[in-house]
Amino acid sequence: MKNLSTRRTIRKYTDKDVSNELLNRLMEEAARTQTMGNLQLYSVVVTRSPEMKKQLAPAHFGQPMVTEAPVVLTVCADFNRTSFWARCRKAEPGYDNFLSFMNAATDALLYTQTLCNLMDEEGLGYCYLGTTVYQPQQIIDVLRLPQLVFPVATLTVGWPAEEPPLSDRLPMESFVHHETYKDYSPADIDRFYTAKEELPENQHFVEINNKETLAQVFTDIRYTRKDNEAMSTGLMETLKKQGFV
Repeated sequence: MKNLSTRRTIRKYTDKDVSNELLNRLMEEAARTQTMGNLQLYSVVVTRSPEMKKQLAPAHFGQPMVTEAPVVLTVCADFNRTSFWARCRKAEPGYDNFLSFMNAATDALLYTQTLCNLMDEEGLGYCYLGTTVYQPQQIIDVLRLPQLVFPVATLTVGWPAEEPPLSDRLPMESFVHHETYKDYSPADIDRFYTAKEELPENQHFVEINNKETLAQVFTDIRYTRKDNEAMSTGLMETLKKQGFV
């Protein structure tokens, strides 16, 4: 297996096709991942059509890899299929609630990560798009997702046409707690974040954004309170429309 310590996010892809045979095999193998109650509470929408990728792109803020990648995979939390199965078998489902969304979203994200691991083994490149839950209604409309189906992850997939530098990571002691959660002190924050903050690329990031610290770039520009609250409102409205709230 490819060493996870060298995993890179790939945003540029060659023109080489990702065959249906390979993709189907990997998606089938990924189904061996953990799942609540052995119900497999997820569905995957495979997008290859240039026109469909073009329709999906605005929901992902027009990031070029959405239209340039050979394949776009939208992984959805799905309680529609299980609920329909129940009704077809003289059972009344009760999965139109937030707990069920959380269970299905967990299933979907576990599946997504297993699929990523399998794609690594094959040498495929991919980019995990966090934008999927920012404007979910657009994705729901394009992909015609019924109630109790909600997009939670998107992967652009293809053969790598780049080898970008590795992203930095915090040390393990910054996120592993033993027995109970140990809250952080200012000294802990200095110890865990100074190396990240001193990276030349991050210092440049601070400079070009006219900020004093790297944290300010994230709070004031990249992930602002205003944007978070607006997108949270949209997320909850869409969860209601899809029957989960």
